[in-house]
Amino acid sequence: MGCFISKNGVKTKPSSKDFDLLASETYFSVDEVKSLYELFSKVSSSIIKDGRIHREEFQFALFRNRETTNLFSNRVFKLFDFKDTGVIEFSEFIRSLSSFHPNAPIDDKIKFAFDLYDLRHTGYIESEELKEMVLALLHESDLMLSNDAVEIIVQKTFTEADLKGDGKIDLDEWKEYVDKYPTMIRNMTLPYLKDLTASFPSFVLIPETSNGELPHTTLDAHSIKEMVDNSNSRSVIS
Repeated sequence: MGCFISKNGVKTKPSSKDFDLLASETYFSVDEVKSLYELFSKVSSSIIKDGRIHREEFQFALFRNRETTNLFSNRVFKLFDFKDTGVIEFSEFIRSLSSFHPNAPIDDKIKFAFDLYDLRHTGYIESEELKEMVLALLHESDLMLSNDAVEIIVQKTFTEADLKGDGKIDLDEWKEYVDKYPTMIRNMTLPYLKDLTASFPSFVLIPETSNGELPHTTLDAHSIKEMVDNSNSRSVIS
């Protein structure tokens, strides 16, 4: 996809060919890609008006908080920023969201969830990584769990998922675990993404405040977080 940058370094609007290309490479129609560009433009100009989503803008859009970040928000940002440039470009935004489309293959959703936990990029989920993610999610939610409860979540999950007994969960083991508990990735599918129109996507955006700030969530972060919450609940009570 072309790198449409103006002289002042601000990204310009994609061309019709850019929209067509993104639609051909994702599960969105051309009109849906155009609709999501309106969302992207809103988020990418909420703090720094350069046509890219910065970490602070992503944090604010997802969690209504631009001051504090944690492991969970950083991990989601990192997965969207797959070019590893420190910002999210429109093409990255669309391709990442495509995994959440109802028509996206289940393997795409499983892989995204797996990568969320694979903090060290080793191709495995280790117990310490799972524990770190659970603690990060608790930090973002109102749910309070003791350290013992967190340890139980981790131990129970590994008892069921670590089929090879080597102290780590690989992608194949993760797939089997998700097959056993499919509700784990229920929120890896956002039905709204199938109902987009070329009009302003009101399902994710709300009117801005009088001072021009984007005051609330633009992308439903809870849809991602519940995926992990559900898996944790299942791991404890199964």
